[in-house]
Amino acid sequence: MELALGGKTALITGGSRGIGLGIATRFAEAGANVMITSRTAEDLAEASAGLVAMGAPEERVGWVVAHVGRPEDAQSCVAETVARFGGLDILVNNAGTNPYFGPMIDIDVVRAQKTFEVNQLSALVWTAAAVKSGLRGSVINVSSVGGLEVEPNIGWYNVTKAAVLHITRQLAFELAPDVRVNALAPGLVKTRLAAALWEGPGEERIAKNVPLRRLGLPDDIATAALFLASDASSWVTGQTLVVDGGTTIQPSGGVG
Repeated sequence: MELALGGKTALITGGSRGIGLGIATRFAEAGANVMITSRTAEDLAEASAGLVAMGAPEERVGWVVAHVGRPEDAQSCVAETVARFGGLDILVNNAGTNPYFGPMIDIDVVRAQKTFEVNQLSALVWTAAAVKSGLRGSVINVSSVGGLEVEPNIGWYNVTKAAVLHITRQLAFELAPDVRVNALAPGLVKTRLAAALWEGPGEERIAKNVPLRRLGLPDDIATAALFLASDASSWVTGQTLVVDGGTTIQPSGGVG
């Protein structure tokens, strides 16, 4: 079955760069109307112009400034998407943040709350706004392989991403059969947000520990998102698709 989205409308949070922009690009190529949102108008305007330059019809690309941690922004962004394109079929909850790096026990409440609101609560709030506006299609929550594992220094981030995986399953149960809800769990992807982890010698060092011997690219995740958004996955809901180059199949080191 062809991975086509012709006539469908997608709203993508965190859509102005990185994984979100990669998903927007793939969706536009597949024929979808695409609405992207993030906090910065300049980034959104640049991303939108880039989509048009790559061949997306200008009338099928829109953008709205919004903060995913504010419920009122979810309502207004969904309403503007429906008004612009006549409906909403696909929601991609992609926005995320990680303002703290260190032992989880030392995180302050302010940064813990911000991480919770952006990474975890927003997936519920934006899905609720979309479904109540009439979405009858697909919701894709971008989580992380960190939600499946224990790692140093980003423990609270991983807690919120683990919660997203369960939110996905619960919403899939509650919203079936009208809405399919699935999650993506990317490994380390070469984005500006994660640049401190992989730039320079870090990339080669990390890639040596990935079975497929490279870090991910935004398009690796975007292609998986296209599958979950399309009718090719019409019998898939409540699932997590891990896209990590094999990172999570590493031996634990405890035996053998």
